[in-house]
Amino acid sequence: MDGIKTAAVIPARYDSKRFPAKALAEINGKAMVVRVMEAVKKSDLIEEVIVATDDIRIKQLVEAAGGKAVMTSQDHNTGTDRIAEAAAVIDAELIVNVQGDEPLIKAETIAEALQPFKTDPDLKMSTLRRKLKVEDADNPDIVKVIVDKDDNALYFSRAALPFYRDADSAEKNYYQHIGLYVYRKDFLLEYSAMESTPMEEAESLEQLRVLENGYKIKVIETEAKLIGVDREEDIALVEKELKKRKNN
Repeated sequence: MDGIKTAAVIPARYDSKRFPAKALAEINGKAMVVRVMEAVKKSDLIEEVIVATDDIRIKQLVEAAGGKAVMTSQDHNTGTDRIAEAAAVIDAELIVNVQGDEPLIKAETIAEALQPFKTDPDLKMSTLRRKLKVEDADNPDIVKVIVDKDDNALYFSRAALPFYRDADSAEKNYYQHIGLYVYRKDFLLEYSAMESTPMEEAESLEQLRVLENGYKIKVIETEAKLIGVDREEDIALVEKELKKRKNN
């Protein structure tokens, strides 16, 4: 990307409390982790794509599909730790973290998250947000984000933010956080070494660790429609969206 070497790391652990082995779950006949990897490879801004996993079955499946995978520790508590272990030996300045359960990711969406790094040499981290329907704001499985006038994150929460004191207000704007991140590699390694913070633990949102330590996160607005696969029933939603895209 304009002379900045960029790599993508896709964390894909085997265990998942709500959907065990979801990385291997098939979407229209193709394993989800392979579908994500192939989508990321379509980005011409990324020189290398690596799946970071804790399970040999995932590694073998990725390699059989022509991808690159590395084994990482089974003891990581967060996806950030897994990403950091893989990134530590990657020759790149920027690391893109694409979640292994985002099978609808597109190259254009990755480009949106990378865009601010072209003009801000001091930027350490970016992510994405999109408008959220008011009726979905109270869903704790959907992470909300609020930003300042310069699109830097003020807070991430599972609660509906902001709180509208006038319950009948016609203008209620909520934003869903899209869990795609871009980090400068040196900051990623620094971030993963930080101790967990109070709000991070309260919300179970590791990106809050960055804010609680006084760093900024640029949050770019996108119109991309992504469906993260948290439960087995989400597969049907993804397949429905893929069919819609094909027909259009």
